[in-house]
Amino acid sequence: MKITKSLLVLSVAIWGVAAQAAVETYQIQPAHSSVNFSVKRFFTKIPGSFAKFAGTITVDRDNLENSATDATIEIGSVNTNDQKRDAHLQTADFFLSEKFPAVSFKSKSWKKTGADTYDVAGDLTIKDVTKPVVLKTKVLGFGKGARGAEIAGFEATTTISRSDFGVTFGKGVISDEVSIDINIESSKQAPAKS
Repeated sequence: MKITKSLLVLSVAIWGVAAQAAVETYQIQPAHSSVNFSVKRFFTKIPGSFAKFAGTITVDRDNLENSATDATIEIGSVNTNDQKRDAHLQTADFFLSEKFPAVSFKSKSWKKTGADTYDVAGDLTIKDVTKPVVLKTKVLGFGKGARGAEIAGFEATTTISRSDFGVTFGKGVISDEVSIDINIESSKQAPAKS
């Protein structure tokens, strides 16, 4: 009985260590990533991007459905190839970046939809308004990058309604729908020392 109990405790301990070891944290690398969007104005789509963003992707490679994402985007880094428009986007008509300087996303679940695709559901916060969104995500792979660094690649798309977040300026001229396209290269972080 004592032997069986000891073996059970040992098995649980080993399983716990193995499960813990499977979790890896990857840091988003902005220099090798992009956060792009487009919104229709009259008949044509106006493209834009954000230059400053950060975040982590916590990955369980044995079961990616246990993964998690947490990221922020700096509104002040928006670029639509028009300085006047970029400045207008900072105002109360749009993002009011002086009061709400960042957009955030925090995942709540990863649902497998294909061999390497997932619906990553989470909370998107813009101007202090939080709404659920789903990122259609593809895992591009894990491997060695420059100088042997361990990296992971992801891409994701979604469409949001800007009016859901209180951004309604230009109704009738600017579409309510905003398409978002994200490409991520991330680098594996060393485990925290206990």
